[in-house]
Amino acid sequence: MIGYIEGKILNKDPDRILVLAGQVGYEILLPGIVMQRIQEKDVGDEVSLFIYYYQTERQPKPVLIGFLLQAEKEFFQHFISVSAIGPLKAINALTIPMGEIASAIESGDISRLSGLKGIGRRTAQKIVATLQGKIEKFAPASGGNTPVSPVASDFQRQVLDVLVAQMGHRPAEARRLIEQAMTRNPDIASADMLIDEVYRGERAE
Repeated sequence: MIGYIEGKILNKDPDRILVLAGQVGYEILLPGIVMQRIQEKDVGDEVSLFIYYYQTERQPKPVLIGFLLQAEKEFFQHFISVSAIGPLKAINALTIPMGEIASAIESGDISRLSGLKGIGRRTAQKIVATLQGKIEKFAPASGGNTPVSPVASDFQRQVLDVLVAQMGHRPAEARRLIEQAMTRNPDIASADMLIDEVYRGERAE
């Protein structure tokens, strides 16, 4: 089963990209909020994606769904655990920051959730009933505006982009979370290690 792909972008469409990895081209579907970040890349650029592999009796043709971080994939897996939502429906629905969706779920904001593409009021109620209390770590913290130092490394900038553009944090708040995570664990050397430490810190607060 495919869980991760790293390669060169061969083609971009509105909802998917074609990635060349090891002499094989993989067509990968992307949720709208992920595609927004990929739009910054050009054909020929390198990309690395965590993959949700989807294949069932009703969907015999394998479908690959891509995410920039493992945490995004994890949120997606929670989201599709709701009985009324399958992977393809979830792709269409995830067009706003995942942090905003998580916050709406935790607060029981049915109106906000029912405004997602393809999600009606009844499905929104199912989402809240299924996930409320299980996805706190994906919801933005309500921290203050503590001054922080600039984000330095490439992987820190990647996490900053995800925290702001996809998880709904304010830039200053995202920088504060990154700085705190790096202070707790100076050995962090990748985006996934950093995002895990950020979430670990938020759960401890």
